[in-house]
Amino acid sequence: MDWFSIFNNAAGELISPTTAAYALAAIGLSVHFGYAGLLNFGQAGFMAVGAYAFAIATLSLSAPVWLAILIAIGASVLFAFLLGIPTLRLRADYLAIVTIAAAEIVRYVVSTVGLTDITGGSQGLNGYNREFQALNPLPAGTYGIGPWTYSANDWWVRVFGWGLVIIATLLVYLLMRSPWGRVVKGIREDEDAVRSLGKNVYSYKMQALVLGGVMGGLAGVVFILPRAVQPGNYGTALTFFIWTALLLGGAATLLGPIVGSMLFWVLLSLSNGIIVGLRDVGILGFMSSTQTGQVRFILVGIGLMLLVIFRPQGIFGNKKELSFNV
Repeated sequence: MDWFSIFNNAAGELISPTTAAYALAAIGLSVHFGYAGLLNFGQAGFMAVGAYAFAIATLSLSAPVWLAILIAIGASVLFAFLLGIPTLRLRADYLAIVTIAAAEIVRYVVSTVGLTDITGGSQGLNGYNREFQALNPLPAGTYGIGPWTYSANDWWVRVFGWGLVIIATLLVYLLMRSPWGRVVKGIREDEDAVRSLGKNVYSYKMQALVLGGVMGGLAGVVFILPRAVQPGNYGTALTFFIWTALLLGGAATLLGPIVGSMLFWVLLSLSNGIIVGLRDVGILGFMSSTQTGQVRFILVGIGLMLLVIFRPQGIFGNKKELSFNV
C-alpha cells in the first residue's frame, strides 16, 4: 500500500471545497437544531435549491456571479418560508418527517423530464462556473505546501468557500450572544416558558429556519463550484452526512460544525484509502470495489454510534448547553 498517497489524499480533504460546503451547511443546521431546537432533516433540500438557483441564474438568465448568489439566497429564503409556514407548529418528530419529504420533493422536481430545458433533468447542469473562475484574482500557476498544492482556480474555490464559512461563523457568534440568540436558545429549552414572556415563538423559529436555510443554500453554491449539478447528490444521505459532521463536532458550538466536517471527510478518505489498499494487496481481495466503498460508511456509522453513546455532546459540545438531548 502507498501510505504516503493515502495520508496525502486524506490531508487534502481538510480544506477541500466539499468540506467547506459541509461546514457551511452544518453551521446552518446548528442554527436549526443546536440553537433553535428545530429537527431539520431536509438540509439537502436547501443545498439543492441554492445550487440550482445559482446554476440556472448563471446559464439561463446570464446573471453575473454576485446576482446569481443573491438569487440563490432569495430562493433559499422562499423555500424556508414555504417549508416553515405550514410546519413550524409541528412537534420535533413530525417536523423531521416533513423536512425529509420536502427535500425529496425538491430532488424529484429538478430531475423531472418536463423541466429538462431548465434544470437539465437527471443529467444535471454544468458550465455555470466559468464566470466565477473569470473573477479569480489569484495569479496563474500551481502553488502550495505538500498535500495542499493546487492550481490558482482550485485555490480560488477554496478561498471563496472557506471565506463564506468564516463569515457565517462570525455571524452566528454575534447573533447567539445577542438578545435574539438568547430568545432562540430559550425556545430550544422550553418554548412555552418563552411564549409566556410575550415572545412570538413562531416568528423566532421562522427567523432561525431562514437563517440556517440561507447558509444551506450558500453551501449548495460552494458544493457545485468544482463539479456539475447532479440531482442524485441531494438525497437523504447528504443530510445525514451533514448531521454526522455536526454531531461529531458538537451542536450549539462555534467550531463544532467546522471541525466535525473536517474530521468527517478526513476519516472518510483515510478509511477508503486503507480499505482499497488492503484489497489491492489481497487481504480484502474477496470484496468488490463497490463493497469496499460501502465499508467506509459502515465504519463511520459505527464511529458515530460510539460517539453518541460515550460523548453525545460531540467533541466541543457541552452537556449543560444540550441538556434537552441528555
